[in-house]
Amino acid sequence: MDKYLEQFALSSNQLKQLDIYFKLLIEENQKYNLTSITDKEEVYIKHFYDSLFINLKGDEVIGDIGTGAGFPGLVLKIKYPKLKVYLIESNQKKCRFLNLVIESLNLKDVYVLNARVEDLGLEYREFFDFIVGRAVSQMRVFLELAVPFIKVEGKVLLMKGKNYQQEVDESLSALKTLNSEIYDIIKYELPNKLGSRVIIEVLKKKKTNKLYPRTYNLIKNKPLYRVSNCNNLSHNISFL
Repeated sequence: MDKYLEQFALSSNQLKQLDIYFKLLIEENQKYNLTSITDKEEVYIKHFYDSLFINLKGDEVIGDIGTGAGFPGLVLKIKYPKLKVYLIESNQKKCRFLNLVIESLNLKDVYVLNARVEDLGLEYREFFDFIVGRAVSQMRVFLELAVPFIKVEGKVLLMKGKNYQQEVDESLSALKTLNSEIYDIIKYELPNKLGSRVIIEVLKKKKTNKLYPRTYNLIKNKPLYRVSNCNNLSHNISFL
């Protein structure tokens, strides 16, 4: 399976860590309901390859919201050993699995936060260089959860499938309200024709108003209003 990961120039030790990670994922899956993907080739492509596609300097502080079984956060820690990684997961059983992997791989500077991100508190506000999200909620919802917790000039990295454009269009108002903007959209293909993916990079330009994030129910049920004219972002922003 290592052939799928050759472009990332991982060391033999890093490949061994991924192999141990895979075995733990399969062994513990029935207990923790971690993933519906259990075929080794698909795990390596849809979970490992996909996560490894994120490029960082390698010494940043990152938060992974809704990390689940650790994708992409734990895989990025294997790729970049000097990262400081905070895995944010509300499901207690999945947190136990994450701690098992961290202990088994002897990873340092990896922290599991068993919490909803909107409940993290002031100590994590504008704390992260990057926040990553994979298989997460709608973009406009995720942005309100994530942007308040990254530093000014930090980025949110959203990993999405090929049908991402509508989510981007519906997030224009949220971007403006949260003092952020689309920095880049990176498109790529998974090996073996297993899907098209994008990484949407969102740059935070100024501090976020302390009103955000709101409670999750408000964020979900009363999302920041979609600007009707996508070419004119000077309109006043209101709520549904």
